Order: sequence, then structure tokens, then C-alpha cells
Amino acid sequence: MTSEALLLRGVERYPAEGLVDVRVRAGVVAEIGRQLPSMEGELVVRGDGGALLPGLADHHLHLAAMAAAEASVDLAGVPRARLAAVFAAARVAEDGWVRAVGYDDVVHGELDRDVLDGFGGGVPVRVQHRSGALWVVNSAGLARLGDHEGVERDAGGRPTGRLWRADAWLRAAIGGRRPSLRAVGARLAAFGVTHVADATPDAGAAEVIADAVRRDELPQHVMVMAADAGPSAHPRLTVGPVKLVAADHALPDLDDLTDRVRRAHANGRPVAVHCVTRTALALTLAALDAAGVVEGDRVEHCAVADPAAAKELAARGIRVVTQPTLVARRGDDYWDRVEPEDRQDLWRYGGLLRAGVRVAPSSDAPYGDPDPWACLRAATERTTPSGRVLGPDERVPAETVLRGLLSPLDDPGGAERRIVEGGAADLVLLDRPLGEVLRAPDAGLVRGTFIGGRVVYGDFG
Repeated sequence: MTSEALLLRGVERYPAEGLVDVRVRAGVVAEIGRQLPSMEGELVVRGDGGALLPGLADHHLHLAAMAAAEASVDLAGVPRARLAAVFAAARVAEDGWVRAVGYDDVVHGELDRDVLDGFGGGVPVRVQHRSGALWVVNSAGLARLGDHEGVERDAGGRPTGRLWRADAWLRAAIGGRRPSLRAVGARLAAFGVTHVADATPDAGAAEVIADAVRRDELPQHVMVMAADAGPSAHPRLTVGPVKLVAADHALPDLDDLTDRVRRAHANGRPVAVHCVTRTALALTLAALDAAGVVEGDRVEHCAVADPAAAKELAARGIRVVTQPTLVARRGDDYWDRVEPEDRQDLWRYGGLLRAGVRVAPSSDAPYGDPDPWACLRAATERTTPSGRVLGPDERVPAETVLRGLLSPLDDPGGAERRIVEGGAADLVLLDRPLGEVLRAPDAGLVRGTFIGGRVVYGDFG
């Protein structure tokens, strides 16, 4: 990726400090001043008073799943009565499968091999639950896959077609081509996203991502969380905390979870533990107490946390990475599904901050919205699809959410990155001052995105 010689003229440098010019050379911010003279061979970009921010960070997403979702049948919002027609019209991919995402057991009912067989077709079908934790395959799919310990069986030992957290095995068993991440990288760049943390726990996904970074399909700086991810010499690829899952459908044994935390710490890595229930959070806190907390340990989602749990997280210095757009997309479902006593504790944000927890926003794309400007709106409004305000006291000012989006990948919720001389030229240029943007956040306000001094989004010809 070759950097460019740039002069960004008349921009409002974050945080708003008046209009300045910013010169970029060799991938870094070389000079900041007023009325800087242009130099030969330099691309001059008129800022016209627009805000210039450090590039935005998404602290939890799934890049390979985002690419795969683009080529999948989306069942979100499809009534159960129409599923047969949807599958009948679905295109069979090059790997010989029909792939569907967005299955919702509340909308679509329980799915297993027999239900999928009833939709006809006779070709292998795999359907992903909207949570990403479950796949359901039909009989043709089971015949192609063979046996695996992740395949659920009924009381008589017959495979049900339900596969819990078997993504790595399923990917290997299908043997399909690795998805290109070029479109995903371009989409994120158009949002102003320059840094991403891939929260997929298996090494296979990490290999796909590393290859995409090396090929420059992904222009972003990427941090991977797979336990088996090895060190990378590439300047835009780093290894972060070890992703662990306290799955709500099959909670791990405390000793086992504690041992996995200890192993990660022994290898010099903190942990990022998936928790979406009150019980899973309690188990995670117990495991971290037993293993000992290290700097950088974090909880992903923290979907149910009462004030006492928030204080426990703060006391231990455990961070939380949350996903505001899941409230905007699914808040009504969460409200309907959880126990009534959990409703006041759903998807906290403001309450965690008040308790002293360091919190960073993220998307969990493709399960949440990858648009960080939608994240800003969702966190400030807390409005569900029906118009219900889910936890009005959990609203967070847009400025606070933005600071979380500007925090480093290795310090989510920490001090935001700044634009300084000698600093990396990972920048996003907006078409108006920041105050106006924060009053009505929208991805359409992004004029340009620069990573390592190179234009990765925007037309400045």
C-alpha cells in the first residue's frame, strides 16, 4: 500500500481547534499549521471547514462472516410461511450449498434437518441463526458433511442437523473458496473505519484475514483474537486478546474457563469473553478472579448486567465492548425474550460508564450494523424498531460514543487517538464541522478516508 503526499487544507482538526492545514508524508502526519504552502507533487484536498478525525475503530466485528453474508439468503423479516418459496428460489453457490443467514427462532420457529427437508430442493442447505452461534443443515447437508462432535443428536442418537459453534469445522468440511474481503474493506472505508478488531475465535478465520491484509484486500489495520493466531510481521496486522465464549446454551465448566484464561495470560495475552446472560457474566467474573485479571481483559456484549455487576467489573478494571445497534435492530426481541427482572439491565452503556467501567462501542457486524454513524445514533437514542426507548438512562452523548470509536484497538474505551505531527496518517475527512455532524450523524457526511497516508475512500481527482 503506497502512501501519498497530501495537503489537507482548511480542516477542523479533532477536537475542534480552529481551521488548520495538515500535511501527510510517508504515511505519517508531517506538519500541522495554518496556510501551509503546497509542494510539488502534493495532492491538495480542500477541507472547506470540514472536520478531520482520526480514523474510526470498530472494536468487535466478524470480517469473514460479513463477506459470507453478502452472498447469502437473508431470512431476517421473512415470515415462516414464505420460507419454502425463499429456499426454492435461492441460488446454489459454487460450493454446492445454499447458504442462509438471519434465522430467528421466534419468527421462524424451531428448525432442524426435517423442517429444512420439508422445504424441498434436495441440495445441501445450511442456515445460520441470527446470533451466529448455531447452524442448521438439512439431510443432504448432513450426508455431505459426515459426523462431528458438534452435531447435535436427539435422544435416539439421530443427528438433528443443529451444529453449535462449529464454524471452523463446518468451513473446513465444506472446503469452499476463501471469501474475498475486498468489498468488506471498501464498505468499511466508506464509513471512515480505519481500524477493526475481528472477534472470531477460530484460527481459520484469522488466516483468511491475514491473507486479505497481505493482499491489500483489506486496507484497514486489523487486530485478530483467535487463540491460535501467530505473530505477524505485517504492519497493519496485530494479535489481540484471546476470544473465549461463555455460551448461554452450554455454559463452560468454571475450572475449564479458568484454565483457558490462565493459558491466555501465560502467553502474554488478555482475554475477551463473550457474555450475553447474567449467569455467563457471573461465571466469567469468577473465572477471572480465580485466574487473576490482567490489563486488557474485557467482556464482549455484556448484554445483561445489573448495577452490582457493573461495580464488580469496574473494581477489577475489566472493560466492556458493547453494540448499540443491536438495540436498534433487535431491542424489541430482547425485551420480549428476557426475564422481566432483566429488562432494566439490558445492554447497558451509560450505567457502565457511571460505574467506572471503560466501555467501547462496536458493531458485531454482520449481526449488528457496521455503520459507526448508525452506532452513534443508536447509543444516543436507545430506540427499538417499535419506537420503545430501551433503558433511557443508558443513553450516552454522541461525543462520548465518538471518543470510544477513536480509542485504540489495544485500549478500547481508553484515551482517544489524536492527530499529531509524527502520528499515523489514518484519518477521516467529513464535509462539515464536527458539532453539526454529532447533531445528525450520517455516513453520507464522510468525504474521504486515508489509511497510512493513502486515499482509500473519496474522489479528490
